[in-house]
Amino acid sequence: MKAKLQKKRKAVVLSSGGLDSTTVIYMAKDQGYAVYSLSFYYGQRHKHEIKAAQKVADIIGAAEHLILNIELDKIGGSALTGNIEVPKSDTASGFGNEIPVTYVPARNTIFLSYALAWAEVIGAASIFIGVNALDYSGYPDCRPEYIKAYQKMADLATKTGAEGGSKIEIITPLINLTKAAIIQKGTALGVDYALTHSCYDPSISGKACGRCESCLLRANGFREAGINDPTLYEIAHVI
Repeated sequence: MKAKLQKKRKAVVLSSGGLDSTTVIYMAKDQGYAVYSLSFYYGQRHKHEIKAAQKVADIIGAAEHLILNIELDKIGGSALTGNIEVPKSDTASGFGNEIPVTYVPARNTIFLSYALAWAEVIGAASIFIGVNALDYSGYPDCRPEYIKAYQKMADLATKTGAEGGSKIEIITPLINLTKAAIIQKGTALGVDYALTHSCYDPSISGKACGRCESCLLRANGFREAGINDPTLYEIAHVI
């Protein structure tokens, strides 16, 4: 098994246990990569998403699932890491266009930097990240121009880039897809979305609140995709 993995191209896949990153991990596997799944305890409100990421890594047969601890809660500044209430609404249109308080300052920059370091060490050709610039919450580090800028920095910052060797490519297969299209693509690849977790503010048992922006985007995506939503919600809601 190890010999087979060594012959494959390696990819580090950032995995939060959510809908998007799980779709991406299946896409990387489908493209023939040996998957090295990377997740973080970063001081977030709950650990349900990490448990989901572990299940996904086990199911797809990841070569390794690395979980790192970084204390972004000590920095704060987000409803996901600090003492700030998670915004709720009964409809997806109930959220404004400004960058929401669920944005975690510099999170993707930090996560990609760890992924880049691991990719250099294991000789991975690619880093997959499930950022999306259509059905998303307006986070600045999910935009194509951000990924383009980070790629340029990665080319300059790595040993392989400096020595003129193979550069580590940052791959964003979902960046221009709607949530419905993502769900359809993942379903075709055999993703069991019942295993994934997207809610910002779940119950202690792990049930999704059904009213945060992430829950509403997810539910709306299933509805538009015409696919049954397997999510266990605390309350019934109307999109």
